[in-house]
Amino acid sequence: MNNTSKTDWARIDAMNDEHIDTSDIPPLTDEFFSKAQLRLPKSPLTITVQVDPETFAWFQTQGETAEQQMSVALKIYAEAHKAYPLTEAKSA
Repeated sequence: MNNTSKTDWARIDAMNDEHIDTSDIPPLTDEFFSKAQLRLPKSPLTITVQVDPETFAWFQTQGETAEQQMSVALKIYAEAHKAYPLTEAKSA
């Protein structure tokens, strides 16, 4: 996979605030800040999981590190099944 950026980083680095078009950004009002919440990401846990070689090989072909992709897949699975705890799913 070719992840080469097509962005002209030298042009971006040379820009100052006056060159940035912010016309499509609504103003941040006092009401916005009164409702705003600081959300910090939780630190990830490091665990050991046994994965069969074919599954790991598939994740390795997906472009990011296999570990990151597996973490995302597990998070999506967990979010999709929050309403159905595994203990209930096993008995069904």
